[in-house]
Amino acid sequence: MLTEPHVSAPSKHETSREIISTIGVLLAALCVAFGLISWVFQSYQVEGPSMMQTLQNNDRLIVWKVPRTIARVTHLSYIPNRGDIIIFIESGLSQFGQDNDKQLIKRVIGLPGERIVVENGNLTVYNKDHPEGFQPDKTGNYKIVTEPADVHNIDITLAKDQLFVCGDNRPDSLDSRTFGPIEAHQIVGKLSLRLLPVSQMQKF
Repeated sequence: MLTEPHVSAPSKHETSREIISTIGVLLAALCVAFGLISWVFQSYQVEGPSMMQTLQNNDRLIVWKVPRTIARVTHLSYIPNRGDIIIFIESGLSQFGQDNDKQLIKRVIGLPGERIVVENGNLTVYNKDHPEGFQPDKTGNYKIVTEPADVHNIDITLAKDQLFVCGDNRPDSLDSRTFGPIEAHQIVGKLSLRLLPVSQMQKF
């Protein structure tokens, strides 16, 4: 005599174990995702015109955080290269009509120990290798929207761990020309990839 195949209902103990296992997997996935976002990379969306023509409003970016994470672990300063585009946290912006604390995206122009001079809209960097000064906007592999000649002039020497940052859209960028140098510890990460729009995908 043949008997029909059948399955038995799981016991209460097996059901509880499966629920706990599922919750554990979900929590582990959340922890991995949080770790990646905090220490490895994160997605950002550009808001505003300050980095035109390089970046456009609503561009979707991937920011690489590993160098900043290593700096935190080793208690050293992360100093990006000149020309790198970075995300950093700036405070005290309410005096300029902005939210007081914001994450901004700008290009690194001046490095620690360098003298930065802005005169008639032209930016010149003085350091040991260039005692007579050079203009990174003219020698770098990027293009800027030129600042009008009637802006206020600046002459500042950067301290240890300080950076001078500017938006590529100089006439419409709130940056170190206004709020001064930033500190290395303010950096969140370095721009690695423009993901969207797909037609403008680019590695930085």
